[in-house]
Amino acid sequence: MIDFVEGIVSYIDTEYVVVQAGGLGYRIFCPNPYYFVKDEGKSCRLFTHHHVREDAIHLYGFATRDERDLYRRLLDVNGIGPKGALAILAGATPDQIVSAVQQENVTYLTKFPGIGKKTAQRMILDLKDKLKGFTPSMLVTTAPESLLVKGNSDMAALEEAMQALMALGYSDNETQGIRPTLLESAKSGASVEQLIKQGLALFMRG
Repeated sequence: MIDFVEGIVSYIDTEYVVVQAGGLGYRIFCPNPYYFVKDEGKSCRLFTHHHVREDAIHLYGFATRDERDLYRRLLDVNGIGPKGALAILAGATPDQIVSAVQQENVTYLTKFPGIGKKTAQRMILDLKDKLKGFTPSMLVTTAPESLLVKGNSDMAALEEAMQALMALGYSDNETQGIRPTLLESAKSGASVEQLIKQGLALFMRG
């Protein structure tokens, strides 16, 4: 079991970061990889969850043990897999997730991607007692407050892509310049990853 990986953040993708340690590059899937833009080229520690399948071995990484602990508790819920749990942590702070479960707020929980009413009810049933006294120390790798739990709407995807591009170093003026183009793509159902790639391509064209 790999408890954490500490090394140089080599590069950042839309779903993961690559950390170089001991001559190896570890691909680590994160709730919000762009949080680690500030650490690119620097040493960083990610607390990891090691997931093994017959056809793949994946590492999921978090900036604190609290966040990883909540991730693992989400995995205990029937119907929530590794990527589903990651999407939940990408869409809200740990405090918000815990509060929604404790308050039995089904409406809030169903706004997460892939979480229907039955799964939300299962989350409450399975986690309410387990999360008593759970107090995450701080929000770290989750999305900005303006993006929290907006579901799969086109505007949510657009805003997340815009934030990611700005995290990569592009100015507000630059990102606003390509916003109309990306908005049309978002309305057509483009994913966040597709919007980011399109934005980068537009910037490269000048």
